[in-house]
Amino acid sequence: MAVVRVRQHVNPLSGKYQAPVEVPAWETVFANAQQPLHIDIGCGKGVFLLQMAQLQPEWNFLGLEIRKPVVESAQKRQQETGLTNLHFMYCNVNISLRGLLESWGDQNPLQQVSIQFPDPWFKKRHQKRRVLQPDLVSTIAEFLPSGGRLVVQSDVEEVAVDMCDRIAENPHFLRQGEDWLPQSPFPAQTDRERVTLEQGLPVHRAIFTRA
Repeated sequence: MAVVRVRQHVNPLSGKYQAPVEVPAWETVFANAQQPLHIDIGCGKGVFLLQMAQLQPEWNFLGLEIRKPVVESAQKRQQETGLTNLHFMYCNVNISLRGLLESWGDQNPLQQVSIQFPDPWFKKRHQKRRVLQPDLVSTIAEFLPSGGRLVVQSDVEEVAVDMCDRIAENPHFLRQGEDWLPQSPFPAQTDRERVTLEQGLPVHRAIFTRA
């Protein structure tokens, strides 16, 4: 059986990632499509959301990821668990998020968005590839209700600072506290978070509330 090598980083500006994803019928995706919705952007293998969906059955969880083989692996895990409050989609979030959120119409259940340990793209000329661009912040602000949360985490302080700066530029978001959060606001961890903490290294976390 051939082993499929999954690229750690893909260029979201590449032409093959510019097509918007087809919007599903949400009532067929979730058992109760009107439960509060948490979107995890760059969900990777979906380990975090699989835990969250089990721990918080009163929420729906949607994982968005640009690496197709990783999404297929997450979808398989979801099917094996039979969780009906969890869904994974392959898409470029900077192209597809607005359409996905608009498709809910006036009944949009979005309450929380997380961006955790995104690709750092260290080189200056590559930073336009970082997931959290101003237009994405604006889209999240438009669809999050008052009191909704945007949570960011990274083990790279430069990336965490950059995300916080971009969110703070949007007048609709207020940061909770000035310092990094000492603990995660979630009862589950991503793979990267677990490994980072096991190595005794810091995780830089912040919560922004939709004003």
